[in-house]
Amino acid sequence: MARDHDPMPQSYEFDVLIIGSGAAGLTVALNLPEHLRVCVLSKAAISSGATLWAQGGIAAVLDDEDSIEDHIKDTLASGAGLCHEDAVRFTVEHGKESIDWLINSGVDFTRDENADYHLTREGGHSHRRIIHAADATGHAVSTTLADQAKARPNIDLMSSRVAVDLITNRKLSLPGNRCVGAYILNLDTNHVELFRARFTVIATGGASKAYRYTTNPDGASGDGIAMAWRAGCRVANMEFNQFHPTCLYHPHAKSFLITEAVRGEGGVLKLPDGSRFMDRFDDRAELAPRDIVARAIDHEMKRIGADHLYLDISHKPADFIKHHFPTIYEKCLGFGIDITREPIPVVPAAHYTCGGVISDVRGRTDVNNLYVVGEAGFTGLHGANRMASNSLLECLVYGRSAAADITRREADIPAPPDAPDWDESQVRDSDEDVVISHNWDELRHFMWDYVGIVRTTKRLQRAKHRVDLLSREISEFYSNYRVTNDLLELRNLVTVSDLIICSALQRKESRGLHYTLDYPGLQGEAKDTTLVPTSYRTSSP
Repeated sequence: MARDHDPMPQSYEFDVLIIGSGAAGLTVALNLPEHLRVCVLSKAAISSGATLWAQGGIAAVLDDEDSIEDHIKDTLASGAGLCHEDAVRFTVEHGKESIDWLINSGVDFTRDENADYHLTREGGHSHRRIIHAADATGHAVSTTLADQAKARPNIDLMSSRVAVDLITNRKLSLPGNRCVGAYILNLDTNHVELFRARFTVIATGGASKAYRYTTNPDGASGDGIAMAWRAGCRVANMEFNQFHPTCLYHPHAKSFLITEAVRGEGGVLKLPDGSRFMDRFDDRAELAPRDIVARAIDHEMKRIGADHLYLDISHKPADFIKHHFPTIYEKCLGFGIDITREPIPVVPAAHYTCGGVISDVRGRTDVNNLYVVGEAGFTGLHGANRMASNSLLECLVYGRSAAADITRREADIPAPPDAPDWDESQVRDSDEDVVISHNWDELRHFMWDYVGIVRTTKRLQRAKHRVDLLSREISEFYSNYRVTNDLLELRNLVTVSDLIICSALQRKESRGLHYTLDYPGLQGEAKDTTLVPTSYRTSSP
């Protein structure tokens, strides 16, 4: 029932509905034929997702001294035995063409003094292969692709939209295992709208907001992963949460990471007394993979009782620092930190979700006509630890691949069936929003304390008990009150947190990003952790 003076909820029909407007979602949209009607949804502004904040760059084989095989080898090594080699090869082999597509789309990558594209090196890479736009690559990619999408008459860009749930044949009591759209909350009208589509693409990013400290924007609440799980999709390797080793530590700095490239260009990690320590943990020192660096920082902070450590690049010429890292220089200077003269205070923070919704190289999931691309998906590329700058590459390669698959199939997929409007007749406005904010804080605190960089079985069991209680509370809240953005995000974060905890409890070893004091060694065989929803077992092939 609509409230007085509120506009009635709208319903829409498209050929392709894309939930998420980062690099992955926009790449899909821009690679679809222009005769298809495409809708791209975003929680806030179109260029507001995690892509916008990506600093370092995109990994691809672009130098004559580098090779496809070396990039594959480096990725497999970083993944600690869990990468799917076919997915790694597929991604790396399509890297250069994806970069060429970005360049042709207008992305202005940084060039060196010879007018060649400047390539930097980051942790885990054996060659310089990171193409970048200074230290704001994500901003350059995101804004360029958004501008391209705005110019396409067949693409509708809708902001202030939050996905509630996917619509499947099963929910409509129809035969088959097909996704036919989604219910979407319009934040401007506070009504839930019906979006029907022949194809639906999840490009919602990861779930790092489950943790107290994160480098991600506020929207990284695992929405797509949770919705796909509820719709009957399997998920895998959710225990592997990458913590970026170096997030700016300052009381007024929110979610600002210090790119891996600072260490790639000679930055060194230091204790408060000015001494280095990374060489005690790995022969590669500051260029070790992120999981090793994050654990080393966490270990040293706990050993000496510090709340942060330091990353120092002040030994480099000031002009070099300002040219290579202008965004970081200006941001830190705004907090009174001159990185050309003093070290940067840093702390690890949740950064990337390596697991996700199981998909193939075409982006297809377990539910027909439902695709997932980018951080929300699990392709097997990252294994137990994502190598630096492979994430934007994955968005591009799999976004283009999903678009190609939709293009091949679109003539054979009929229009979506009718679906009912969202029913608000049995719910009311909440007067207990404090419950949501309290549960949100509680969830992020115990996930940080119990399911963080270093874990134990007892901590995980405590977290599981707490998340079960929260899940019951939120389920009751969801059933009785009108949905809001905060409620939807909390509901999804609790679901994804439960998936993370269950996955972590199943892994009886320490591998890559999952480190437990109870099982510090490796098991003999590297296996993915696959979780199967109850609805999956009854779904059709």
